[in-house]
Parts: sequence; C-alpha cells; structure tokens
Amino acid sequence: MSDAHETDKNIEIWKIKKLIKALEAARGNGTSMISLIMPPRDQIARVTKMLGDEFGTASNIKSRVNRQSVLGAITSAQQRLKLYNKVPPNGLVLYTGTILTDDGKEKKVTIDFDPFRPINVSLYLCDNKFHTEALNELLESDDKFGFIIMDGNGTLFGTLSGNTREVLHKFSVDLPKKHGRGGQSALRFARLRMEKRHNYVRKTAELSTQFYINATTSRPNVSGLILAGSADFKTELSQSDMFDPRLQATILNVVDVSYGGENGFNQAIELSAEILSNVKFVQEKRLIGKYFEEISQDTGKYVFGIDDTLKALEMGAVEILIVWENLDINRYLLKNNVTGETVIKHFNKVQEANQSNFRDSDTSADLEVQEKTSLLEWFANEYRKFGCSLEFVTNKSQEGSQFCRGFGGIGVPVEREESCTAEAQGRAACAAREVLHEQFEEELIRSSVLRMGLSISHGKTFMNEDQECLPCA
Repeated sequence: MSDAHETDKNIEIWKIKKLIKALEAARGNGTSMISLIMPPRDQIARVTKMLGDEFGTASNIKSRVNRQSVLGAITSAQQRLKLYNKVPPNGLVLYTGTILTDDGKEKKVTIDFDPFRPINVSLYLCDNKFHTEALNELLESDDKFGFIIMDGNGTLFGTLSGNTREVLHKFSVDLPKKHGRGGQSALRFARLRMEKRHNYVRKTAELSTQFYINATTSRPNVSGLILAGSADFKTELSQSDMFDPRLQATILNVVDVSYGGENGFNQAIELSAEILSNVKFVQEKRLIGKYFEEISQDTGKYVFGIDDTLKALEMGAVEILIVWENLDINRYLLKNNVTGETVIKHFNKVQEANQSNFRDSDTSADLEVQEKTSLLEWFANEYRKFGCSLEFVTNKSQEGSQFCRGFGGIGVPVEREESCTAEAQGRAACAAREVLHEQFEEELIRSSVLRMGLSISHGKTFMNEDQECLPCA
C-alpha cells in the first residue's frame, strides 16, 4: 500500500492530466485566451504592471469584438491576481478567456492554481487557444531510484532523481584471487576466499538496508533498485538471503557494466534508461497482476464494478482502490420531489442519455439532480474516509487493458474473504474466466504467428485512451 504522500501526488498528477486535456480542447475567437505562468520568486507587482501595459496595447485592436474579448480576458487576469499577495512557493498558473462551447456559444472561464511542485517557466501568451506545454513539466517523474554498483574491487551506493545523481557511499575490498597452489593449502585458501566473499556480500546487503530503507516507516525510500557490476556479485546479492526482502521486491533491473565505481554508476544509468522511463508502467503491471492473481486462485478476496466496490469500501475492507484514470462515470445525488427521498446513482454517458434513469421506478416521478460529480473526483476527495490508498492505472499495458475491459476499470483486492458477497464473487469469477480465455486465445494466435515466421508486436494495447469503458454494475 502506497503511503498518503504518494497517493496525494498521484491524485495531483491525475488532476493535472485532466486539466491539460480540458485546456487543450478549448478554442476561442480571436486572441482572447490568456495563458499566464509565474515561476517561484516572481513578483505580483511586475505581472500586474505588465498586464496594465498589455491592456493599453489591446485598446488599439481594430476589431471591436476581438478588442472587447481581449480586454475582458486581461481584466479577468488582473482581478484574479488581486487575490494573491505574493506568488506561491511553487509558482502560479492562470488561464482565462472566452471559449466556444460545443453548441457554439461563448463562455468565460478563469482557472488558477498553485502547482504541487515548482514550475520553473515564465509565460504570457494571448492566443485563440490555451498553451499547456509548460504544464507537462509537472507530469515528469521525480521518483528516486537506488543504484548498487558491485564488483570484485568494491561497492558504490547511489541514487538518481530526475537529472540529479548522488553517490551515497562507496567502499573498497581486497578479495584474495584464485591461484594454482596445490596440496592441503588449496582447500584452506578456497575456504578463506569464499569466507571473504561471503562477508563482502553480507556487508553490502547490510549497507543496502541502511541506505535504502526508511528507518521511520520501515519501507524502501526509493521507487526501485538497479543492481550493476562486472562480475556475478550483483546476481549473488540479489538472490542472497542476507539481502533485505523489502529491497528484493523493488529490483527493477540487473545489468552488466564494464567498470566499477562512478564510471560503472554512469554506465548503469545509461543502460537502465528505458526501464526507468517505464517504471510507472512496470508498477502498474505488478499492481494489477497481484489483483489478477487473487482472482486466478479464486481466493474470494476481490471485488470489481462500482456497486460491489462501494460496498467493500463502506465495510472498511479495502486497502487499495484501483481505478482507470479515464473512467467516465458520474455520481448523481437525485431527489424524488414526491416522497422527498434522495438516492445516489452512477451513470456513464449512455446511461445519462436514457431519461428513464432519472425517473423513480415505483412512482414514475421525475428525479431532480441535486448534485453531479465525476466519480473519479469523488474518489480523489473521499478515499481517506475509507482508510485506503487510491491508485490510478492506464489501459496501455496488457494487464491494464484487461482490467478495464473485463472488470469495468474499477476494482479492489479486499482484506477478508467474507467481505465479498457470493453474487459479487460469481460475477468476478465469470469476468476472470473471460479474461483468462482471451489470454489463452492471444497466446494461441501469437504462437501460430511465430511458427509461420511472422513478427508480432509485444504488449499490444487493446483500447485507445479515448475509448469508453463501461462499468460493471
């Protein structure tokens, strides 16, 4: 289970992704859409003066409609900046202007927020669209990875976070070399050599725990480990009982390098570039893989679909809530004006278009919408109440695609088997059989294609990001 800080970061990243998608889709007439980004330590007074100068320049625009739109956007930006005494520690992002809605009407929007991490970009643009390129900086991973470079001369411990490389510690060893002495001495020298080798691996394992396990939380302080070296020490370490199992679970790669020390560190970074860039992909595969493992073993410790998931959450039986990041489901609070009762329902776009879903089945009375919220937004705001963490997944991995198609893009491994109703277990088992059948068919096709001597791409994506994923009730 990820800690609260990690979950909060994942939620912020999801919100930024959602915002970028909405901003990129917005269009306006003329140049009435302002994109304004202020980095940390910028001055509100400087930007306010700049906007005043821009207001004077915009007053000379010949087109009356465009002039009024631009002046209106600048005024909105000025008014919003008055709410800030100074630029927040991580900077300030502001988008304002008049956009065109789907039905061709004009709508004024103003969006401002304090980024969850520093944004080191200064930007002011007036255009017919919002410029979001700088926001992608917020999506870049700041995960920290541990490196252990181990060969016959010594070990180096280091970390890599973004573009920052740090050497934590290094030490040298003087291991006896193999020799050709015979007789009784040969066994003694071999025993001494193995003993020193064992002590070397043990020391490296102990220091690994010291540097990569947080003493307060007893959890790894890195997102993953890379083991590297020019001999087989790295493999011996990874398989040793002396190596902390908490760290063994975080090993992302074991690579061969030509050097030890800092040169080996640099080479290990280069050789691991691809897997480090896909670390979220790997973590997602592991997370969903564990969920599928519960299903394949028929442990009963799993539910999926909105209704069963919400029941499990209410029972406090959930440790990790897994949802597809593009799950397009809305949560409605509906009121029956005849009886005064309220009810909560969840609809996708197809269900929203069916007006019968907004009528009471017993009285046929219309249900008034009291509140409409994105289910993902609701989860992001309420997950703490259920004592669980929230994990957003994509449908870009094979496991993610199957999770979305076969399980509605929402599910949870539960802590107790009795938390699952027999009906929920039956539905999950049925969906699991369908997924496993698909896996069998794909493997059958793959093996047939390979026998024919044709190439086939690995890790095929079954669903585009924009495709709708219908929930299981």
